[in-house]
Amino acid sequence: MGTVGGEELSQIEREDLEEVTDEKEDVKRIPPWKKQITIRGIFVSLVIGVVYSVIVMKLNLTTGLVPNLNVSAALLAFVFIRTWTKLLQKAGITSTPFTRQENTIIQTCAVACYSIAVGGGFGSYLLGLDKRTYEQAGIDTEGNSPGSFKEPGVGWMTGFLFVVSFVGLLALVPLRKIMIIDYKLTYPSGTATAVLINGFHTPKGDKMAKKQVHGFMKFFSISFLWGFFQWFYSGGGQCGFSNFPTFGLKAWKQSFYFDFSMTYIGAGMICSHLVNVSLLLGAVLSWGVMWPLISDQKGDWFPATLPESSMKSLNGYKVFISIALILGDGLYNFLKILIFTIRNIYVRLKMRSPRTFSDDKNQPLDDLQRNEVFVRESIPLWVACVGYLLFSIVSIIVIPFMFRELKWYYVLVAYVLAPSLSFCNAYGAGLTDMNMAYNYGKVALFVLAALAGNDNGVVAGLVGCGLIKSIVSISSDLMHDFKTGHLTLTSPRSMLISQAIGTAIGCVVAPLTFFLFYKAFDVGDPNGEYKAPYAIIYRNMAILGVEGFSALPHHCLQLCYGFFAFAMVANLVRDVSPKKVGKWVPLPMAMAVPFLVGAYFAIDMCIGSLITFTWHKLNSKKAGLMVPAVASGLICGDGLWILPSSILALAKIQPPLCMSFFATKST
Repeated sequence: MGTVGGEELSQIEREDLEEVTDEKEDVKRIPPWKKQITIRGIFVSLVIGVVYSVIVMKLNLTTGLVPNLNVSAALLAFVFIRTWTKLLQKAGITSTPFTRQENTIIQTCAVACYSIAVGGGFGSYLLGLDKRTYEQAGIDTEGNSPGSFKEPGVGWMTGFLFVVSFVGLLALVPLRKIMIIDYKLTYPSGTATAVLINGFHTPKGDKMAKKQVHGFMKFFSISFLWGFFQWFYSGGGQCGFSNFPTFGLKAWKQSFYFDFSMTYIGAGMICSHLVNVSLLLGAVLSWGVMWPLISDQKGDWFPATLPESSMKSLNGYKVFISIALILGDGLYNFLKILIFTIRNIYVRLKMRSPRTFSDDKNQPLDDLQRNEVFVRESIPLWVACVGYLLFSIVSIIVIPFMFRELKWYYVLVAYVLAPSLSFCNAYGAGLTDMNMAYNYGKVALFVLAALAGNDNGVVAGLVGCGLIKSIVSISSDLMHDFKTGHLTLTSPRSMLISQAIGTAIGCVVAPLTFFLFYKAFDVGDPNGEYKAPYAIIYRNMAILGVEGFSALPHHCLQLCYGFFAFAMVANLVRDVSPKKVGKWVPLPMAMAVPFLVGAYFAIDMCIGSLITFTWHKLNSKKAGLMVPAVASGLICGDGLWILPSSILALAKIQPPLCMSFFATKST
């Protein structure tokens, strides 16, 4: 036994030595920054960006809950290029070696592309401007002024995204060295992506990647074929496996059923157990308890003649209680991270001679090499300042023409404040991995809605929300990418250019992807699959900003107070209680989603969580390696099926069968 153990140890030592040697060799042969961006890399980024834009657009328009797919994008980049190079080798064609720098560039470009679909407002503030959402909020509702809507269009949406998205790329570029090297902010997501990419480009990592690729392709195929199979039985309303009454018809009417969605099972495997349990708790509390009880008050709390979709009936309680939970959770985390950030900055400023990388003689050699590469190819300060100024001027001129309700001086103030807001958000994200851009956007929404008044408040609030959110979010995402580039020895110049290329692609791809859904499916139907829950939530936030609490139905204000307080207290308990207690406290933000959407997707995600939990119990090492690949395969396979199903819907080709279920009638 001792001999076998010794052989195993020596093998591990050899692998570790190979990794260290490989990294040192990689430092010596880093390609110039211009060669890190390749034609094949841009092409692969485009493919991954388009596929993931479709996936996240579906998630945006169904539940609004999108898991982090950065690691999955890095894995797909590795799969595509390695497959590409091996095919060329078999054909006798030599190709440029695939480096970790190119892998990083592809991942950055692809993520920048699909991030526009995530944060571009297609399921929230931009869709909240459309006529259908305007009507759902109540034409006779105070604050929801007549004509305060703008129908979606590829042209104006693309133009709006181009105008607002590029400013955020340059807001924090001058501070990159301070935040990455001097302050040594961790940026957990960026670090995790870098560790994965570095692991791929070692002899040991190559073997692991082959296993992940096999698992990804296997479950990608299963998921795609399952989506294709389900389509045949979904002809008509409430047909197919997605409406299978798993727990009986009574539970099905309250949205408690398993809808066989591989996308949400995969998302559940990626999300933490606490997120999934919080979703299920919110579903049970709302659809299992509250909505049946409030429905019984029809004729007392709200008129019995009103349709259920009216903001003055049951739907109003669903929307505004969701808003209360979201605002309570957002306010708490916003204040916590703001205080945390201010305290950390104060401590650093108080230090008379903070050490930087050049002063630390005890710093490891590889860290010094990374710092040298990161600083060597700097981005000129004048480029960032002039670029920010030019993009801001264009935005100040163009946005008031697109939306007359948002005055030019509001846009000017937003761009004056944006760098400081972006710094606070990026600093907090570097410490906690929490991007609070949506909370900065909500603050802008309420402030602008109140300032613009009854006639212009809703549109000004929604557009201003998107303006601030885009700048703050994109600048924070860029810092995450800079952290990944720092750890993979990738040039900051090539990172910034790849981010800009990905953003430009996303500004075109995201609106087209949205219209694929908008034309093929019934987007915004509160009883359909594509409910777009955050569109009505954001519009009603703007109405609250204009009119205050007069927009609420009877007794809704008291319930909102209660759930707002619950969100604050739950977060406080999680932070101050012992870890063994705090880890069981539910997440209010996650609880809020099923309040409006339904319980079905929470059940799917809990099944995904159960699969991950069981897998870790049976074989923790294999689960740690394979869960991200299997989950990505499930999400991508089901997501890719959306493309042919959308084309079939646009071509008016209906599924041949309708599988539906009815209660047995007694005779």
